[in-house]
Amino acid sequence: MTANLFGYVEALAALESRGRFGIRLGLARTRALLAGLDHPELTFRGALIAGTNGKGSVLALAASALRAAGYRVGETPKPHLVTYRERLQIGGQPVDPETFARIVGEVLAVADRVARRHGDPTEFELLTAVTFRWFAESSIDLALVEVGLGGRLDATHVWDGGVAVVTNVTLDHMDRLGSTVEAIAKEKAAIIMRGDLAVTGAWGSALDVIERRCRRVAAPLTVTPPAPLYARDRDGIEVELERLGRVRIGLRGRHQAANAAVADATLDALESAGIARVPGEARRVGYAAVRWPGRLELVEARGREILLDGAHNPAAAAALAQALDDIAPFLRPGRPTLVLAIMADKDVDGVVRALAGSTLLRDARVICTAPAGGRALPADQLAARW
Repeated sequence: MTANLFGYVEALAALESRGRFGIRLGLARTRALLAGLDHPELTFRGALIAGTNGKGSVLALAASALRAAGYRVGETPKPHLVTYRERLQIGGQPVDPETFARIVGEVLAVADRVARRHGDPTEFELLTAVTFRWFAESSIDLALVEVGLGGRLDATHVWDGGVAVVTNVTLDHMDRLGSTVEAIAKEKAAIIMRGDLAVTGAWGSALDVIERRCRRVAAPLTVTPPAPLYARDRDGIEVELERLGRVRIGLRGRHQAANAAVADATLDALESAGIARVPGEARRVGYAAVRWPGRLELVEARGREILLDGAHNPAAAAALAQALDDIAPFLRPGRPTLVLAIMADKDVDGVVRALAGSTLLRDARVICTAPAGGRALPADQLAARW
């Protein structure tokens, strides 16, 4: 099927069918794809964001402030919640179906040539090429790109935007990134390249690894501890940021104090790199207005309050448990219900232990389920683990 005959449904099916090639870390296929597209990744700058948790929140906070300052920002939030097109956004709006279908067709035509020499590109490698092609032809001002897995061999690492961010490092994806925090930190720190400005919210041995990487490539590093937390309520938190003073953050959970500090330092780095300048008032407006669907998102349906979150490792689950207890006084009284599903390849016991530490969930009704797709732990086994 040629590119001009693709409709959105066919393009999405063709892209997702590449999932059969699994996750294959490495940069050769993505570099070859981008070379076949005349290197769209060289036409814009910005920040590449790695880390175990908080990548999406940092991206959302920084993008919201940049939009408030009038910038046209390319963004790559993931995973998607409703439509695949959410993974490619400009100005907070997903790519339209027709453009998506057209560019997928163009990239797949190049992929056939790449496969003969480098092997078949994976779904995420193709998506990375599609994203960079769209950003380039749309003449964005800058991009905020979230790393997929790790950093060193992730497809996004073919792009160097000038600013490299590592939010934090804890244990996750140990089958691919290493069995220790130090090993995982080394994979993530590899996105920091010579000439970059680097930002991190990491601590302990992970910070040691990141500092060594920055010294090796002569990249100036800003280390950001969590911003002091002043207040929290039903809809967000208030923190103190060094140059802004007390600031409203429109995301729930005290863990967002750390993400807000990293996002603010990322904006400082973008300014120092000559990429974008976001004045204090635009930062205040952007941080207060930020929305990050599916991450401690509070919705109401049929008279019930529902909190949606995607914590997928013990550190994220611990942050969720603490956030639930912080938010509990602002919710309607009554016995809570926890609806839970976990992928079988995750640290199931670690996530369960972390969630069980929540006072709010101590008396909760727990419903275990499993999404379709084959990776989920069966509901009865999850119930037994709980």
